[in-house]
Amino acid sequence: MRALLAILPLLLVASAAEAELRGHGGPVRALAIAGDGGLAVSGSFDSRAIVWDLAKGAAARVLRLHDGSVNAVAFLADGRIVTGGEDGRIALWPHNGGEPERVEAAHTSQIVGFALSSDGTRLASASWDGTARIAPLAGGEARVLTGHLGQVNAVAFAPDGAIVTAGYDATLRIWPEDGGPARIVQTGSPLNALAIAPDGEIVVGAADGHVRVLTPGGEIRAEIEIQRLPVIALALSPDGERIAAASIRGSVSVIDRASGTVDFVLVGPGLPVWSVAFDPDGRTLLTGGGDAVVRRWDARTGEHIGPVMMGGGADPLARFTGSRGAEVFRACAACHTLSEDEGERAGPTLAGIFGRRIGTAEGYDFSPALREMDIVWTPQTVAELFEFGPTAYTPGSKMPEQRIPSEADRRALVEFLEEVTR
Repeated sequence: MRALLAILPLLLVASAAEAELRGHGGPVRALAIAGDGGLAVSGSFDSRAIVWDLAKGAAARVLRLHDGSVNAVAFLADGRIVTGGEDGRIALWPHNGGEPERVEAAHTSQIVGFALSSDGTRLASASWDGTARIAPLAGGEARVLTGHLGQVNAVAFAPDGAIVTAGYDATLRIWPEDGGPARIVQTGSPLNALAIAPDGEIVVGAADGHVRVLTPGGEIRAEIEIQRLPVIALALSPDGERIAAASIRGSVSVIDRASGTVDFVLVGPGLPVWSVAFDPDGRTLLTGGGDAVVRRWDARTGEHIGPVMMGGGADPLARFTGSRGAEVFRACAACHTLSEDEGERAGPTLAGIFGRRIGTAEGYDFSPALREMDIVWTPQTVAELFEFGPTAYTPGSKMPEQRIPSEADRRALVEFLEEVTR
């Protein structure tokens, strides 16, 4: 009995360390892990960032500031945390708690990605206002990169000091450190995610379901098809040998960068995986998903660490098996429910959507831009939303950029919503 009592605390610690991280009220949009591997920070559509004690498997702090989703997070070398949000603001938080040391209105639209320079002195931010911004962390004038035709979805520093940006305009742009003009690389598909390996190779995730590996100069070396659905998040292992590529369908492919082959695929609840991060030793991978959960995986084997708790119970779309419209809607289920009984998620419920004016669903905090629009949701306007995308059709909305290129899929989605949201 005494031996059992001695072992029990160890078992409890192991269980906590393996637990899924739950606490957000919406999809987990961003993840970062501290340099010593002890803490992680996640940003969510619920407008909060949570600092996690990974050994305890519990929240250590909740950071509340941003108006709208927290889409970008980073740890500085000294333990401070940076968050960026839908409100275009960047906040610098002290490592030991308290209010932000500094809050800056950095962009005119939402911030969707961060990168730190190798020496830790500069922070780069990517924004849907069409720019990337490189600012000294100690304060001072920022460099603003303009030229993308539309939103900039990711930014990274190359080993030689160049800045690389990835845009929805299907271009990768390599900006010299000395301020010269950017080299523009046409990739053939809108780019959602970006990472750079220690040897300078560039990895991008695209809306056509491909991961592309480019040389430091921008020549495409390899193309790996993950799914025929958008790749929405990327991470590289610290040694740069493995790529974790997450899809809007919810799987994460772990790819050997040198060969361009998929080693294994992580499969969760089937909702979009918006964020991925390797820990500093490359052994563990964190994923943040549409179900508001941060999960841990063995990055060497692909095994889930700890029990898999889907949290949502039975598949809410199971009764629509065989419906093409229901399958198309799965990408929407992360943010929207279909009935009033289910309430809101990151977006308003779609119950009773047809015939309703945009921005008027009761109880939901819509952006001012939506409340001022004169759109009534009909089968035609819903189809147009996904034909042209939220950025073009409802500018200023909180909705992540999604398009459905297939007219048949748009029609199937509309018919499904007409049936289930009455």
